[in-house]
Amino acid sequence: MPLPIAYRSARDLAALVRRGRISSVALLDLYLERLARHNPKLNAIVVRDVERARRRARAADRAAARGERWGPLHGVPMTIKESFDVAGLPSTWGIPALANNVAAANAVVVERLLAAGAVIFGKTNVPLLLSDWQSFNAVYGTTNNPWDVTRVPGGSSGGSAAALAAGLTALEYGSDIGASIRNPAHYCGVYGHKPTFDIVPLRGHALPGRLPKMDIAVAGPLARSAADLELALKVTAGPDVIEAAGLKLALPPCRRARLRDFRVAVMVDHPTAEVDRAVQDRIAAVARFAARRGAKVSDRARPAIDPHEAHRVYVMLLRAETSSALDDAAFARQLEAARTLPPDTEQYHRWLVEANTMRHRDWLAFNEERHRMRLAWADFFREWDVLLCPTATTAAFRHDQRGERWERMIEVNGKPQPTTTQLFWAGFPNMAYLPSTVAPAGLTPERLPVGVQIVGPQYGDLTTIGFAKLLERELGGFVPPPGYE
Repeated sequence: MPLPIAYRSARDLAALVRRGRISSVALLDLYLERLARHNPKLNAIVVRDVERARRRARAADRAAARGERWGPLHGVPMTIKESFDVAGLPSTWGIPALANNVAAANAVVVERLLAAGAVIFGKTNVPLLLSDWQSFNAVYGTTNNPWDVTRVPGGSSGGSAAALAAGLTALEYGSDIGASIRNPAHYCGVYGHKPTFDIVPLRGHALPGRLPKMDIAVAGPLARSAADLELALKVTAGPDVIEAAGLKLALPPCRRARLRDFRVAVMVDHPTAEVDRAVQDRIAAVARFAARRGAKVSDRARPAIDPHEAHRVYVMLLRAETSSALDDAAFARQLEAARTLPPDTEQYHRWLVEANTMRHRDWLAFNEERHRMRLAWADFFREWDVLLCPTATTAAFRHDQRGERWERMIEVNGKPQPTTTQLFWAGFPNMAYLPSTVAPAGLTPERLPVGVQIVGPQYGDLTTIGFAKLLERELGGFVPPPGYE
């Protein structure tokens, strides 16, 4: 049975507009009506740009009537993560001091989406500084998960995933340095793709006054179908203006046409970040399905890397990068904290303080380790096409906005675990610049979504998305949450 039109893929909607089966204005009005009906209990879309979007939708319809095609997203209404600059709209990153920070120009990603024909009608919620696996801040408030509003939608692209799951938008674009695309996709039951590092320009996705590229951070799409991930990636990937003078991106196509052709490694758990049994079961079920379809599947194949050491290297490089947001006073406090850390300091908190204040010589040593691991991953992917693993240690947890992130606990197999421990599954591929796609993998016994993380070799983006497309076709894909008909 086909999905209602609000849940149809962006690719399908663009085809309907192009053929005159529905107008871009009608689609926009449909999403605006759903936004008015459902967004009050979700708070997913926090900035609206209705009049400008309606003018663009009318122009898209006039162009379609003339036989013109702006691009593969012609006339498709979509939203984008609040942290991307859209000219004339606020970019606050959830920081109250930036509540009046209005962008003067579009981010590169926004320009490329518009060039592909998209109609951007709003922006979606984020956590403060994009630094949480929840999405709440003092500017816009708290975003809820459509599957259970008492639970988080993930972060930092939490509003993105919630809006998609509830059918409030056709397509979304987010960013990811610590699973900020993958984690919300997993929690809300949609698709998300974290691209290979640096293939999608981040210019226009930065705090005011910041220009340099961020280590590890990427921009990438979220969608309700794997094919939409591929479409959105293709229209946004490619070097920025300076690099384009001498570089051209040519992602290799997925070489496997059937699940039986894939060589699949599986890793459902690790002692560094124990995974809840309900999540493990869904990842294992996907692996068993691939094996039944004839894929070569191994639950023992691993890159020649110490996973716990990879976790430490990731957190140190991650927090060294994000330390650039500290002002002088905050940095001074971190220096004092580093000097006085008690010996029983929680592991993540210790690493955070040490990374915030590390010497460049220390950073170079961690970077050296990172590149040794990149080579080990490259060797691994000569034998295996993809690695399946969790995105997080649990399904969506209940809202918890108390204290610091490393002080907040979630229950994993009946035991408390700091929420920050889940960074293990974020960083295992991310620190090494690898692409990974999250695809819906079914529901837990509590009827909460689980996503499988599909990791591939550097520049193997179309392979991980290709595997997700095959799962979608043969196993099933996005399922709308109840109550958003």
